[in-house]
Amino acid sequence: MITLPSKKSRADDVLAQMRAARDHDAQWQAGRTFSLVFYAGDEVLQLIKDAYTMFFSENGLNPMAFPSLKKFEAQVIAMTASLLGGDVETVGNMTTGGTESILMAVKTAREWGRANRPGIASPEMILPSTAHPAFDKAAHYFGVKAIRVLVASDFRADVAAIRATITPNTILLVASAPSYPHGVVDPVAAIAAVAREKEILCHVDACVGGFMLPFVRQLGYPVPDFDFSVPGVTSISVDLHKYAYAAKGASVILYRDRALRRHQFFATTDWSGGIYASPTMTGTRPGGAIAAAWAIMNYLGAEGYLEIADTVMKTTTKIKNGINALGDVRVLGDPPMSVLAIGSDTLNIYEVADEMQARGWHIDRQQFPPSLHLTITHAHAQSADQFLDALAQSVARVKRFSVTKTLNALQVRLVQAAGKILPEKMMSDLTARVSAATGAGLPQRSAAMYGMMASLPNRGDVNDLVLDVLDRLTRVDE
Repeated sequence: MITLPSKKSRADDVLAQMRAARDHDAQWQAGRTFSLVFYAGDEVLQLIKDAYTMFFSENGLNPMAFPSLKKFEAQVIAMTASLLGGDVETVGNMTTGGTESILMAVKTAREWGRANRPGIASPEMILPSTAHPAFDKAAHYFGVKAIRVLVASDFRADVAAIRATITPNTILLVASAPSYPHGVVDPVAAIAAVAREKEILCHVDACVGGFMLPFVRQLGYPVPDFDFSVPGVTSISVDLHKYAYAAKGASVILYRDRALRRHQFFATTDWSGGIYASPTMTGTRPGGAIAAAWAIMNYLGAEGYLEIADTVMKTTTKIKNGINALGDVRVLGDPPMSVLAIGSDTLNIYEVADEMQARGWHIDRQQFPPSLHLTITHAHAQSADQFLDALAQSVARVKRFSVTKTLNALQVRLVQAAGKILPEKMMSDLTARVSAATGAGLPQRSAAMYGMMASLPNRGDVNDLVLDVLDRLTRVDE
């Protein structure tokens, strides 16, 4: 068991241990990851480091103690709102990330429903099947029923299906700009029009695209309307630590007006420690994240963001064309910006991912349908050619016969067959044994595992497997 060291250590020794541990992490600065990190060069990185450390100890919980942070946050919100079709009436708050922004949007919708639809005992929100799972988390936390509707063949939200799903309990419709899995923008104008007709709220999740789509449009690429310029859109979430290239822990939740945002706040006036109020989920709010967001937005300005977007879109076009040219893999749908998914009608795409991983590339796997996720950033301008070469090699490798590939396919088919003929209890017992056998780590090659998880008929079993993995993440390696 790990315990607190009994003696002090030298700072250099501690930092050396941390650097050694970091050597095993994904190489994001080399453009070999397609999620998690947004890197716009060392100059930008150094600026946000300097800004963050300048306000490293400050706490945004009390704006009276730190008026500088109050100023920074207010200006960040205003700049973000102006970029997304807002006006002087548009308001918002900074949060720690997209999940918290979405949590706040759903909590606000619930409180709005209580105030404006007091007869609703079980509020509902309707969202496309591709919307971020943070909405499910919010539904779980706040007692709102999330009703997911299958998307159309182009992976965009099906407006007719959404309309048909609305009930007297519906308080919120959701659209994505873009959706994370496939990078396509939902028909926001049509969804917002339905919300307006039904006199309910409409939230646009622009966590990924909020700081990219406006500049993509300025560059001349076709981008559908998605922001406050669309009548009926009542709130928008947008992450700053993605395509705004701010430090981690920076997102914004925006509302069309103050009356709606008021439902987000929490305050209690009867505590012996004094009056306590917080605008978002958290109490302590790291001042560094607020300061770094303000710094990068003022440093780059519209000019800098446009230049970065131009580089990213040219890189995206190269990668999309290279993928489609291979024949056995293709880009799914018609994504308008730099987020996309790779699928295949002829190959096991998870085996392609395994081959890419063996070549040093970190790529996320997706399901329904099986695909690989790419979020292309400024860092990939330097690695696009290498990526396409590695992808071509990986596709060629997967097309060759191998015993491993045959066994992978056999395992998946066995799971599919077992799910059809075995009782649910027996399948759950087998799943539990698989979970216990996997141990704390995940295999280097995971095509069979992803294929089997996608094939399990009881999704509760998959949920249990994932919870087991989460439980093991904080175990100390012996």
